[in-house]
Amino acid sequence: MTDFSIRTATSADAGFLGDMLIEAMNWLPERTWSREEIMAKPELAHYVTGWRQPGDFGSIAVNAADRPVGAAWCRYLTAADPGYGYVSDDVPELTIGVAESWRNRGVGRAAPARCPARGRRTWSAGGVVERGALNFAARLYASEGFRTVESFENADTMVAQLRT
Repeated sequence: MTDFSIRTATSADAGFLGDMLIEAMNWLPERTWSREEIMAKPELAHYVTGWRQPGDFGSIAVNAADRPVGAAWCRYLTAADPGYGYVSDDVPELTIGVAESWRNRGVGRAAPARCPARGRRTWSAGGVVERGALNFAARLYASEGFRTVESFENADTMVAQLRT
């Protein structure tokens, strides 16, 4: 039994997704980027700016008191404004963020599994799938069927077929 539940992300979750983007970007203990630093970088800010646009979808994990503790969301980014995991205009990019006190409790695995994908068959993950001994995200993605399609110096772009 889990001590959290999952609901669909709405427009009202934009601020919380910003919080989870900070968590996703600061997974390394030595990385402490502020909201201002992240939002000042268009290549990072576009993961949450203007949430929720047509095509955006996601899930929010909430605790027993109905407070958000984690999120998984997808956005379609274009070749003109690609994300770190950009594959093509028709493949949404997945971002997962979990509040530090809720990590290693299944939130990062449960939230994307419940994303209301609405018939989408492929999604990608990149950027936060940086290589490193402490990167639990890369192992999580691999265990969920993501495979590496492109490698860079310190990161991989991974793609998965959605389970039906």
